[in-house]
Amino acid sequence: MKRSLVGAVGMVAAASMVLTACSSGANAGAGGAGADDPNRENPGAEPVTLVLNWWGNDDRASRYAQAVDLFEKEYPWITVTTGFSDFPSYWEAKATEAAGKALPDVFQFDSAYLREYAQFGHVLDLKPLIDDGTIDLSGYDEKLVAGGQVDGKQVAIPTSTNTLAMVVNPDVAAAAGVDLPKDGYTWDDLNTFMEDVAGADTKTADGYKLYGSADYTGTFWIFLQSLVQQGTQPFTDDGKLNFKESDVVEWLKSTADLRGGDAIYPAARAAAVKPKTGLSMNESVGEITWDNFLAAYTADSGKDNLKLIPIPSGPDGTGNFFRPSMHLAAGANTEHPYEAGLLINFLLTNPEVGKIFGTSKGVPGDKAQRDAIEAPAGSVDAQVIAFEDQIGTTETTTAPIPVKGFGTIEASWLTLSEELGNGLTTPEDFAKRWFSEVQNAVG
Repeated sequence: MKRSLVGAVGMVAAASMVLTACSSGANAGAGGAGADDPNRENPGAEPVTLVLNWWGNDDRASRYAQAVDLFEKEYPWITVTTGFSDFPSYWEAKATEAAGKALPDVFQFDSAYLREYAQFGHVLDLKPLIDDGTIDLSGYDEKLVAGGQVDGKQVAIPTSTNTLAMVVNPDVAAAAGVDLPKDGYTWDDLNTFMEDVAGADTKTADGYKLYGSADYTGTFWIFLQSLVQQGTQPFTDDGKLNFKESDVVEWLKSTADLRGGDAIYPAARAAAVKPKTGLSMNESVGEITWDNFLAAYTADSGKDNLKLIPIPSGPDGTGNFFRPSMHLAAGANTEHPYEAGLLINFLLTNPEVGKIFGTSKGVPGDKAQRDAIEAPAGSVDAQVIAFEDQIGTTETTTAPIPVKGFGTIEASWLTLSEELGNGLTTPEDFAKRWFSEVQNAVG
């Protein structure tokens, strides 16, 4: 599958979020009949305040602040109040807000929650706003737009695409005296690489041991990727699991020797440095994550030479899938659907916003935003774009469409993986407990 033919995808209260109020310079203007007709000159407009939320780090917050400032200048009757937190806390807060019909007017959305939030009517159907021109998706691939559709409703719109990559720090590899994995390497090769780094017993200036990577089996999306590499779509068309407990046990056991041999970034140290990771602390050579996270890792690590390399290939050479990502949605409870549509359209399609975010949220889905990105050779943006172009020339497949309750079962996987990393459970017990929770979440 070529890069342009992406497939459809597949209790912390709101007060715990970091809040930043943003004020516009005037309250003139009124809502118009389309995204290119803001009617900013109409003095009879009633001022409107929108709430915008996202998850991410300070780097993403800075970019959103710049984008919101541009929006408020374009639509001076609208003031945007913003808030953000880390991913787990964000979705705990959203669950509370959804139950109380108090979701933000506009919020960053993840494909993991599409079915669930759509089924319970928590998010606004954006199709009327697309049909009347308030949201202009003429620069989007239709298949990418479909990544935000559930049961015929456009419940969210993907900002971008991303794909799994190994983000690596060449300096840490050099300090440990090991070479980075070569193209075409396998999961077994990655395990050997991790053993080699740990076996070098090299330490940072602060006395912390260098490792090859964290335990990649602890990330649910990586497990799903491994299934796809073996020719198994993880979920059925009717929203059920298409794998067994034994598949989970086999996956978790694939790094058992590394856990037992001190060859994985320690779970205790990982907990101590949160929200950073071993990679962003310059204590680990690499980490498998979404390619657009390169910007955040670069900012957090203070290193400007981090690189993207492909993840291990499957048994027949199969590699990555592209995932529609970083959707934007509107809460069904919003009192300002038109203005919410204006904000969504601005964040998704404005070329200046494309320049601000670059590829930090993935490669933009809108052509004008992609074309606007200034990506000097060797820059983070240039690396991410080149990486996705590279992956797009290889054999790829459609991203799994998450089942209802995906967010819950993904969070459960993470919790159990932390127990596994701390020696508090076994792969067999992990799988049994996880499948029990899946039955409650998925049905």
